[in-house]
Amino acid sequence: MAAKVSEGLEKLQLDPSKKSNGVSNGTTAGGLEAEPDESDDDKEDDGAAADAGAPGAAKKKKKRKPKKKKAAGGVPKAQSDPPRVLLSNLFPSGQYPEGEIVDYRNENSYRTTNEEKRHLDRMNIDFLNNYRQGAEIHRQVRQWAQKNIKPGQTLTEIAEGIEDGVRALTGHNGLEEGDNIKGGIGFPTGLNLNHIAAHYSPNAGNKTVLQYGDVMKVDFGVHVNGWIVDSAWTLTFDPVYDNLLAAVRDGTNTGIKEAGIDVRMSDIGAAIQEAMESYEVELNGQTYPVKCIRNLNGHDIVQHSIHGGKSVPIVKSKDQTKMEEGEVFAIETFGSTGKGYVRDDLETSHYAKKPDAPNVSLRVSSARTLLNVINKNFGTLPFCRRYLDRLGQDKYLLGLNNLVSSGIVESYPPLVDIKGSYTAQFEHTILLRPTVKEVISRGDDY
Repeated sequence: MAAKVSEGLEKLQLDPSKKSNGVSNGTTAGGLEAEPDESDDDKEDDGAAADAGAPGAAKKKKKRKPKKKKAAGGVPKAQSDPPRVLLSNLFPSGQYPEGEIVDYRNENSYRTTNEEKRHLDRMNIDFLNNYRQGAEIHRQVRQWAQKNIKPGQTLTEIAEGIEDGVRALTGHNGLEEGDNIKGGIGFPTGLNLNHIAAHYSPNAGNKTVLQYGDVMKVDFGVHVNGWIVDSAWTLTFDPVYDNLLAAVRDGTNTGIKEAGIDVRMSDIGAAIQEAMESYEVELNGQTYPVKCIRNLNGHDIVQHSIHGGKSVPIVKSKDQTKMEEGEVFAIETFGSTGKGYVRDDLETSHYAKKPDAPNVSLRVSSARTLLNVINKNFGTLPFCRRYLDRLGQDKYLLGLNNLVSSGIVESYPPLVDIKGSYTAQFEHTILLRPTVKEVISRGDDY
């Protein structure tokens, strides 16, 4: 999920599977090989017996044995289009692809071969496998999205297409009580157009249509057992924005390169800013410097909570906080042709129960009912209003606003730069393992 906000704002190899309806080569439409007609065999045997009594009759023919039925269905060997094959079926061993492995540098280079650190790494195999499963689901769903998102689609169509894929591949539909807490959607799908940088997801009735000239940030999360993969990219159709995207991609990759155990946040932010702000973009004959959005940050991720207690700035700062062994970070950067500063605006869609929510008496009955729904279906994972609609909740806005005003639920309004500007985002999740840094969400696309 998009960045933690600072400076006074609120915290915050797809292979299509083809189905044939026809029957050929002796095979039934259900995938079973067709059996010989036994009645024909009986007729054949009766005829042979009758002929056997005649002079010079041929020897009796042997009865043909029915062919064995082939097993119906079978385990898919490739992802479908759209993605609906449970990922564990594609990886029956239970071992999922690792991300990009990066050795530590300088004083931490010893970690790669240190036996004690390697032992610690082996102790974390379940944690790693959960993260790798989530990351592979993210890659497969986003690769489908990148091929299929087109101008003319509504934002609701796009969001639901991504979310349906995540639910299918994790095997968690999220409709049964507690199911979404086990795995599935890590946070609401952000589809942020143009000057909107983060936290915009269509609410019910939203009719916004994607246009050719739009710059859309696509930010979605996948979680397995509460371990959230947070990754985002920017989608455009017009090549005039290429330099804006290149600047932000460079900023994110610079942040990933600089991140590591015992590295100070201020050093990472300074390196990101230097990389990103070396770019400019020409739009309609006017040249714009690419600016880091200075009050948006990356963040650490803890189990069942997208925002931990640490922020990763994307500009130079005095933050002396260090990254530590075993931590998970979302390294995300935002660039803008506008002011490089965002504020709250538009209708809120994103919410999350606070991990340290106070135990207060709720006088609004709908708030008590809704809190029970949130606890059982999301816990502290972020959710949006569409997800409440999907669970059959209605007339919940009064209760939701009461939970926000009571300090139990945090609201995350959309974050916007000035109108007419364009913003871009790239993001990856990294694991600071004892031996190496693993860019868990890295793919061939970005």
